Amino acid sequence: MTDQTSGASSSEGAPSLFFNRTLSTLNAAGSIWLLGLVVLITADAMGRTFFHAPIEGVNEMIELSLVGIVFLQLADATRKGRLTRSDGCFNLLSRRFPFPSRMLGIFFEFCGIVFMAIILWGSVPLLIESFEEGYFVGNMGLFTAPVWPVKLVIVIGCTATLLQFLVFAVRYANNTCVHEDAIGSQKK
Repeated sequence: MTDQTSGASSSEGAPSLFFNRTLSTLNAAGSIWLLGLVVLITADAMGRTFFHAPIEGVNEMIELSLVGIVFLQLADATRKGRLTRSDGCFNLLSRRFPFPSRMLGIFFEFCGIVFMAIILWGSVPLLIESFEEGYFVGNMGLFTAPVWPVKLVIVIGCTATLLQFLVFAVRYANNTCVHEDAIGSQKK
């Protein structure tokens, strides 16, 4: 069965543990980035209010940061079953008809794989182009920030999420998948 804290099967070993720790690290990086963003916004607001001197580029940093934070945390949220979804009917089906629900679970995870692959297919060329062309946000002379690091985070986040959907699909195929938010009645 699934480990309640990591989403990993205890029999999967070191590769699964490494992957789960990687996803947790990406999530932690997103949280730290968010904390830095809060500090930046607070400093900008205080600078505007008390010193009539805003910090240049805060709007651009917020623009880039929100996208980066989402993609850093997406795979771990998927792993822990924290994405918004309605699975009441699916849970009922899985209790009464295990095999069809496994097939449906594989289909759902496959849809996630396809969706992440489509995002990757569109994002990789944008990453390459933004790096090669030196795209940036901001105004020359005031504040500029390169766009490619956030494009790289999008690619990393999509890849990690795609792999997580693949892990879930394999677990459904092996009849070992239990999403964390669907295990309330099955906890030991």
